[in-house]
Amino acid sequence: MDDFTRLRTVADYQFGAGAGVALFPSDGSFSVRRSRTGRPQQIFADGERLVSYGTDGRFTLGLAGGERLRTALAAPLARVVVGTESGPFVREGKNAFAKFVHDVDPTVRPGDAVCIVGPDDGLFGVGRAMLSADAMADFETGVAVKTREGADTADQLDRS
Repeated sequence: MDDFTRLRTVADYQFGAGAGVALFPSDGSFSVRRSRTGRPQQIFADGERLVSYGTDGRFTLGLAGGERLRTALAAPLARVVVGTESGPFVREGKNAFAKFVHDVDPTVRPGDAVCIVGPDDGLFGVGRAMLSADAMADFETGVAVKTREGADTADQLDRS
């Protein structure tokens, strides 16, 4: 199995069917930065990081990768929906708290890479889930998603 097929397969497994095609289109419009051993480490498109490929075999999302997933996957897949009051904070790179979670992909587990979106499905940022989907819905305190990268410019938010 070549790297291209492997990356797509991992993306489909981690984020859901269709994620591999969304992140890594067959036109080859992405580049792969490799580790010294030749393992894919980071994947870029148009100078922006789509994903990093960890040694644990899982992806962490970059903002560009989160945008591709958000547009390709039907809601609520790979998403944590927070209220508009959280938007400015998450865009600045601050964490999303359980108290402000309105909806979440029911398959989210702690450690999963997720898109943090507003009620209108606009991308606020990407991060790592700290709680399960059930816990996000039930808890009134605590960090739901540790934000890795916030969408700090208006043009990134307006991509639809």
